[in-house]
Amino acid sequence: MTAPATPPAPTVVVVSGNPRPGSRTLGAAEAAAHRIAAVLQIDDVVTVDLATFAGEILTPEHPTADAAKARLANATVAVIATPVYKAAYTGLLKSFLDLYGNDGLAGVVAVPLVVSGNPAHALAGEVHLRPVLVELGATVPARSLTVTEAQLADLDGAIESWLQRASEPLRRAVRPAEVPVGAGSVAGEVVR
Repeated sequence: MTAPATPPAPTVVVVSGNPRPGSRTLGAAEAAAHRIAAVLQIDDVVTVDLATFAGEILTPEHPTADAAKARLANATVAVIATPVYKAAYTGLLKSFLDLYGNDGLAGVVAVPLVVSGNPAHALAGEVHLRPVLVELGATVPARSLTVTEAQLADLDGAIESWLQRASEPLRRAVRPAEVPVGAGSVAGEVVR
C-alpha cells in the first residue's frame, strides 16, 4: 500500500500581462497577491512577468511560456493583471492565455486585476477578463480588482477596500470544506 500523496503547498501566482517589464501593473499585482496570501494564510507568492519572455509566446517552441503556464495551472490563487488597452486587456495576456486548452485553469481561484488610466474603464476586468478566465475553468469568486492610475499613489488603500468585500468569497473558494454547514443552508438540507 502506498502512502497518500502530499498535496502541493498552496501558492499565489501573479501573472502580469503588461508588455513593459517591471511595470506598475506588475507592482500592483504583487502588492495585491501578498495581501491576498496573508488573508488566506498562504506563504508562497510567485511572479510571472510575461514581458520578460513576450517574444517567445508566439513561437513554435516556448519552454519559458510552458513553464509559466504550468505554474499558473497549479496555483491555488492567481492574480491575473493587465493594464487597460483599447478598453480591454493586452494582446500579450491574450496570447499567453490562448496557450491553454479547455479547462486549463480548472481548480485555480482567479482574481482579475486591471490598472486603468480612466475610471470609465472600471468594468474592463468584469466584462473582458473574467469571462476568459471562467472559460478556461478558473473560479472567479469576487469582483475584479480595478485600480486607477490615481489610486496607485494609495495602492494599499485600494487593495484593502477591495478585500473588505472579496476576502470572504476568496476564503470560501480556496477552502470550501471549511465553510460551516448551517441549518437552513442547501448543504445542511442535503446532509439531513
